[in-house]
Amino acid sequence: MNNELGLLHVWAQGDWVTRSVFAALLLMSLASWIVILMKALGVVQAKRQAARVEGFWHSADMAEGLAKLGDDDANPFRQLAVEGREAAAHHRATRAQLHDSLDASDWISRALRNSIDSTTGKLQAGLAILASVGSTAPFVGLFGTVWGIYHALMKIGAAGQASIDQVAGPIGEALIMTALGLAVAIPAVLGYNALVRGNKHILAKLGRFAHDLHAYQLTGARVTAASGDGNVVALKRS
Repeated sequence: MNNELGLLHVWAQGDWVTRSVFAALLLMSLASWIVILMKALGVVQAKRQAARVEGFWHSADMAEGLAKLGDDDANPFRQLAVEGREAAAHHRATRAQLHDSLDASDWISRALRNSIDSTTGKLQAGLAILASVGSTAPFVGLFGTVWGIYHALMKIGAAGQASIDQVAGPIGEALIMTALGLAVAIPAVLGYNALVRGNKHILAKLGRFAHDLHAYQLTGARVTAASGDGNVVALKRS
């Protein structure tokens, strides 16, 4: 069936401006869907990694705890535990030279904060693409609509008459560009909002884990615990 108002017809009948707008919207849609899928997989993986944190605190020592977190070096929770361990070990090793100027709490806090900041940057990478697509795609589609209507009116003026069959086709083709702009923008906006919520959940988990690691490296016990007594961890430093 020949669809005179279909996308292929718009591409075939359009000039270089219409085709450029069509191609731009297509590229924007592909870019946003790639970002959405990749970042969504990352959020799901991070949530699975967060579920292993409680097992970390029920380990006999740090080595066993890191094993329970997994062997993926990109695991932000594993990175956080390693950074905390290395910061505490570094402070103990240099305490004889720097004990008058270096505070253990501040040193470990800074190391944990740097790890969280690095993870935050990775989680937010690509979200600017979704924000840009969501805010600009409707206007790109609207530009295609205005351009199409302009050419439709020029054709009508050249013909000297404006019957419904002459107006419906060109105007309908022009309005398709607006619909395409919205079809590109809406998934980008929804995906952006969903990913931001997922990232906030992960960062909240990281923040609580960092708080517990900080307390453990200084006192030997985590602050928050499942039973609420704050003193259930027998994890050994290593």
